[in-house]
Amino acid sequence: MRIILAPMEGLVDAPIRETLTRVGGIDRCVTEFIRVTQGMLPPRIFYKFAPELNNGALTRAGTPVAVQLLGSDPEMMGRHGAKAVELGAGQVDINFGCPAKTVNRHKGGCVLMREPERMYEIAAALRQAVPANVPVTAKMRLGYDDRSMAVACAQALEAAGMAEIVIHARSKVDGYRPPAYWEEIARVREVVKTHIIANGEIWTVADYWRCREVSGCDDVMIGRGLIARPDLARRIKASQDGEEDTPMTWPDVIPLISDYAAALQTRLDDHFVIGRLKQWLNYLRQGFPEAEQLWPAARKVKDVSAFMACLEAASESQAA
Repeated sequence: MRIILAPMEGLVDAPIRETLTRVGGIDRCVTEFIRVTQGMLPPRIFYKFAPELNNGALTRAGTPVAVQLLGSDPEMMGRHGAKAVELGAGQVDINFGCPAKTVNRHKGGCVLMREPERMYEIAAALRQAVPANVPVTAKMRLGYDDRSMAVACAQALEAAGMAEIVIHARSKVDGYRPPAYWEEIARVREVVKTHIIANGEIWTVADYWRCREVSGCDDVMIGRGLIARPDLARRIKASQDGEEDTPMTWPDVIPLISDYAAALQTRLDDHFVIGRLKQWLNYLRQGFPEAEQLWPAARKVKDVSAFMACLEAASESQAA
């Protein structure tokens, strides 16, 4: 069984991949999508989204990182897949799952699930352009307008030669609202032979086991659940061995936030750093009551130093 950290645009960047893979339990990561249009992107764009390419496509903890592409032009997707491998990618992933309106309006992401034939063309072009020893994979949802297209789209990706297909167990219209329809993933697995990975609404160890039981998938991809509980993958791995890993406490999380802030400051202006710190803290509220207590004050600060001072003051108060 494998646990894969999901790509989340604007959040799961290289610093958070470094942070979470250091905690343990994660077997693979996928980058935020690299948007492919008509022009050939320079190498610096690939390195921006996947600086791990400078380290053998691994995080410092040794976790493999796949490069994800998003676009609708088969030829350009193929050329960018080949370039990613040339720069060191050991796996190329295709995004057919992004629900963002701006992406879908430009024929990218989940809207392509209305056209399984186009999905096939894109995936086949990329598979042909990438060396045979490098896996090409895809991530999709259960559909765009509803959940009726999952089988047809998975069959198209299977025919195109995808090594694995991750299925987020909702349609675009479902968004991120509970529940996740894991039983629909099982329906796809009955039809296609390609390895299927389940994704969606896994927040706890118990959720993981229920997802596996309902979907029939041995491997899962987790996004928001790992952001809210950084040790979730490690605890899941322990549960498989019949052990119980001691849950991470808030004092354990604080150094992770501090390291994440420092790493972000080497890449982004403070304006963007504070936004990402608040975004992570917002997710941590679901896993830690201390984050919930800190949130009203932290959300008002305007710069990184004030955020860290707020975090330190709240931690001292909570410890007293």
